Formats: sequence, C-alpha cells, structure tokens
Amino acid sequence: MKKEVLKERRKMLMKLFADELYVPMKIKELAIFLQVKKSDREELVEVLESLLEDGKIQVSKKGKYSLAQEEKLEGVFIGHPNGFGFVEVEGQKEDFFIPEEEVHGAMHHDTVRIALLKKGSGKRREAKVVKIVEHGTATLVGTYQQGGKGFGFVIPDNAKFVKDIFVPVERSKGAVTGHKVVVEIRDYGSEKKKPEGIVREIIGHADDPGVDIMSIVKGYDLPVEFPEKVLNQARRVSKEVSEADMQGRLDLRDMQMVTIDGEDAKDLDDAVSLTIEDGVYKLGVHIADVTNYVQENSALDREARERGTSVYLVDRVIPMLPHELSNGICSLNQRENRLALSCLMTINQKGIVIDSRIVESVICVDRRMSYTEVKKILVDQDVTLREECRELVPMFERMAELASILRAKRKKRGSIDFDFPETKITLDKDGHPVEIKPYERNVATNLIEDFMLIANETVAETMFWQEQPFVYRTHDEPDSEKIQKLSMFINNFGYHIHVSQDKIHPKELQKLLGKIDGTPEADLISRLTLRSMKRAHYTTECTGHFGLACEYYCHFTSPIRRYPDLQIHRIIKENLRGKLGDKRVSHYEKILPEIAKHSSDMERQADEAERETDKLKKVEYMEQRIGEVFEGVISGVTAWGIYVELPNTIEGLVHVANLTGDYFHYNEERYEMVGEVTNKTYKLGQKIQVMVHSVDRIGRTIDFVIP
Repeated sequence: MKKEVLKERRKMLMKLFADELYVPMKIKELAIFLQVKKSDREELVEVLESLLEDGKIQVSKKGKYSLAQEEKLEGVFIGHPNGFGFVEVEGQKEDFFIPEEEVHGAMHHDTVRIALLKKGSGKRREAKVVKIVEHGTATLVGTYQQGGKGFGFVIPDNAKFVKDIFVPVERSKGAVTGHKVVVEIRDYGSEKKKPEGIVREIIGHADDPGVDIMSIVKGYDLPVEFPEKVLNQARRVSKEVSEADMQGRLDLRDMQMVTIDGEDAKDLDDAVSLTIEDGVYKLGVHIADVTNYVQENSALDREARERGTSVYLVDRVIPMLPHELSNGICSLNQRENRLALSCLMTINQKGIVIDSRIVESVICVDRRMSYTEVKKILVDQDVTLREECRELVPMFERMAELASILRAKRKKRGSIDFDFPETKITLDKDGHPVEIKPYERNVATNLIEDFMLIANETVAETMFWQEQPFVYRTHDEPDSEKIQKLSMFINNFGYHIHVSQDKIHPKELQKLLGKIDGTPEADLISRLTLRSMKRAHYTTECTGHFGLACEYYCHFTSPIRRYPDLQIHRIIKENLRGKLGDKRVSHYEKILPEIAKHSSDMERQADEAERETDKLKKVEYMEQRIGEVFEGVISGVTAWGIYVELPNTIEGLVHVANLTGDYFHYNEERYEMVGEVTNKTYKLGQKIQVMVHSVDRIGRTIDFVIP
C-alpha cells in the first residue's frame, strides 16, 4: 500500500514542479500545498530524495525544490560507423557520448546542441542531441551505387557518415556503379528519411589508377589547382634577383653555405653556414625571403593564407604556393643569387646563444647536399665524396660538433624526443605500393633539425622581448588527469615520475624515456607518454613549448610551405625597417588570432589527409600478402582487440573474437588483454607473430590473426 502512496505522491509532485507558477518551494511549503500531514512528512522527504536521485528535480542552497533544468551545451558531433557518436565541446576536458538512439539525425561534423543524460551505463558522460544548430558538411566523396530504375545511392567513403545519400537519376551526372563521385547534399533528411543529393563531379572508377588518392584529396576538400589569377601573378614574378632587390641587404654571397635536404626535395627554403671565431660558433640559418614575392593581401597571399600549409601525400604534393615560386625564385638553388632572412647566431661551447641578429640578406648557396651525402661524409668517411667536397668537409665536421652540443643542451633542460619512425612508401608508375619501410633518420637529418630548432627559438625570443604582435608555436602542458594515469601505470613496471601540484616538468618525461630505453616495455611506455601529451598549435600568446622544454618557440624556417612562417617574416621585416608603428601593430593584433587558428586547423586537416593516404597504400600493400606471417609488436590494446605494428610501420588489428584458446577480458588499468582461464596476457610492447587475415579498402583497416 505504501508503494502505491509513494508512486501517487511522486506523480503529484512532478505535476506541481512542472507548473513553474508555484515553484520553487521548501519542504514545509510543499507539505502545506499538497496537504501532507506532519506524520507523513517523512514520506514526502523520501519521495523528494528519490526524485533528486533520478535527476528529475533539483534543490537550491536555500533548500528550495524545483524541476531539474537540463544543462544544454553546443559542440561538434563526431560520428561513429556503428551509429553512435561523440560531441566535442570547447572548454570541456572530455567529449560526450551520444548513444545511437539519441543521435536524432545528426551527421558527422554537425554543430549540435546537447542535453546531458542523468544516467549512463559507462564511465563517459552521456548526452542526447536536442537540436542540429548547423550542418557541417555540404559535400561528400563516395562510391555511386545504382539503385532502382530512377535513382541511385552514394555510399560515403568516410564511415563516420552512416547514411547513404539518395540521388535521383536525373541528378547523377551519368554516374554508374563503382564510380567515385563528389555529391552535394541538398536535403539532410531526418531520422527516418535518407539525405538527398546531387552528383557534382565524377572522379573516376574506383579501380582506375590515382582515383583512390584523388578521392581522399576531394574528401578533405584540398585545393588541387590554383586560380588563374594566382598563377598569373606567380608567372609575373621575376626569375632572377635584380640589383634593385639587393639594395639595403646584407651581402652574404661570399659566405660558405649549403642546403641539406632529401634527394627528391624541390623547394629548398633553408640554407646553413658555420664558422668558428675566437672559440665560438657563428651559425647562420638562411631562410628564403618569400614575402618579397608574396605581398600582403595579394591574390597569392590570400590563396596561401587559405591553404595554410603544403600537403605531402604519398604520391603528390599539394603546395601552398605555385611551383613557379616554390621551385623557382624562392628556392635556394645552388650558385644562384637569392634573397633571404638570415638568423645569425653566436653560440658558445655550452650551446648557449650569446648573441644574435636577424637580417635581410642576399645569399648564394655553394652546393646542394642531400642527407645521404652528408652522412657518407661524416659517418661512412666516403673517400670519393670527401675529396669531391673537400672545401666543405671542415664545415660539415664543425656542424656535427655544434649539433651534438645543441642536442645535449636540449636534453639537459628536458626536451622530449619521441623516436617513432615515419613511413616511406615507394609507388610504381601506376601508383601501387612496391615498398614500405621506416624513413631513415641519420646524422644529417638530426643536424638540420638541431639548427632549425635553435633558429626558431632565437627568433621567437627576440620578437617576444621586443613586445611585437607575433605568431608562436605553442605546446601546452599535458592534462593532469592523463599524467596521473600514466604515473599509476608506470608504477606497475617500477618506474616513477615526479608530479608537483598536478603539474609535471618535461624533464621528468625525458628522464622516464631515458630509463626505459632498450627495455621490453620501452615502446609501450613511450606510446602512452605520447598519448598523454597535447597537440602543438599556433597562438598569438607566447606560453612556451612543453615538448621542447623551452619558453619561446615559433615556426620561422619554412615560409614556402607554412603560412605562419610567411606571416612572421612579414612582421620581422617591417620591424627591421622601422615600419611597425601603432597602425600596423593594431592591424596585426586584429588579424593574427584568426590566422593562428586557421593555420592550426589546416595543419590538422593536412595531417589527417596524409595519414589516410598512407593507410590506403598500406592496406593495398598488405592485400597482396594475405596469408603471410610476420613478427610485430603490440602497439595498442583496447576492449575490441590488440593492435600489432610490423617493422615496416604497418599496423593491423587482432580482433578479440580472433584471440583463440580462452575468453579474453580487457584490463584498462594495465592496458592488457587477459585470458579468463589461462591467465594468458597480451600487453603493449610484447613481440608477437601474426598472419594477415583480411583487409578493408573502404575502412582502410588490416585484420591479423595469431597463427
């Protein structure tokens, strides 16, 4: 009987709370309003507590009860192939999980309004989509599939878009089954109705050479061609440096200098020089003065700003600037006069920059060198090459000496060096992968990296202390929660990191990486350390670079391929010429925040496109090796299986259903898969043999099994 009374009371209270005319009320007021006797007050309190527990009502600090207000937030919906999704809300540490039944028609990249759900089955905060504020996608790339007589469908390449796009035959542009197409969404549909669209472009048949990469290019909306106006402007740029161009610049053409790049590099935007005077090093980092040819707000500048960065895909480069500039007058070709911005540094034997200046210069590179050639000179002691470059050999040996000092200094202050190999993919003339291997780093690649880093730091510090508007390269401290998780995990292996007031110094992580070097768990802990870090980005505030353990850092050394570098060159030149007055300062303060944000966004998009093309070619490569057995290392452990990385950098998944011999559970705290009966474990960093079972070209995934 009491149960029925409580149920009825609950109903009455909810009806009352729904009528905002009468609430909020304290318990005494509620009792009077509902005519509850003093003897029944305990029942009223019991009902109120149950409603509070269920999140139906809320209570103020003054003890007044009212209907619970749904907390509504706005963010970007990130779809999942299985129908559910997540919403990323700016300022929130974690994203929100959206169950499939609460998606309510939202599509990947839509801006949505969400309301938090009071209870969820998992640890992650759950929410429901209450409104689609703005659709985030206007066009999609996918495979056309003929439907009935008068229609077809486009199956999106991006599996996060879970709905096919309905296309009436008259809007299909003649596409046939198997065509890769760009479809424009005209009607976003609803929960029960498919989106509808129109085919805007037929890229080609899925099996045609190059169509796979071009589909990714179109999917990320990367600009393939330059507008005619931009090309015309590039063509009009002089092919040679004139005497007028050189006026007022420091003439460094007699200074011995070289470029050091990969064999296939075409846009050479940095040269280096080095001498020793009175026991100190005189290092020059000379960067192509691209701003001399790309004037602010010109068609060239607006296009470069929009692109933000060059994109390096497996079979092509989508440049930020037309080749007429990037491979021509802006490329520091050997024995040709070139305009540059030079960062001239005096560095002592401890690696400290004791003096520096940035100047507009004119240079002439003595020789173009490759990383391989410099390695042959310094490491292999190649007699023939050393004789051929005999005038340059002493400078290379000094460079190796200084680079070693600079690297040791960075290490001492705590700079973190993750040595995960990049992938080098070799394609045949039809675009098929014939070799995949780690990209080789050597003494020459390290040497150039060391010199570019010290130049970037020096320029950033110089501009910071001059208090001028600027674009910095910032890397924020990791979230304390992630560091705490990492700390707890490495304790299992007997390691410890010192965390003070929820903060960690980069040196602690660097020391950790040093301790684990060469141990079986090295790869495992390195990966988890990397995952605990934030992503570097561009900002107008100089808040330091955590990974490099430095206070001042910017991107100065690649204006041909990165817009922030081009932009800061412009500011530096105006500053050198005394033209950075109040009006120009105000101008830069107005435009730089958006430039920093847009450049960060474009960099992220470029990184994703590069990863996707690499994954595509890795899948194609392994498709020819189904049934073959390889040895690899467990690189990831999740609830759905273990990821295994092969020595050639290719990664695949052993699904939990394919872990035979036991029923395996995921131990989240130890990043392990554990057998229920046998107690057999699979953990990060463990060597394991796998066999290629299958590949999925559309999903760009590789499935392994344990033979």
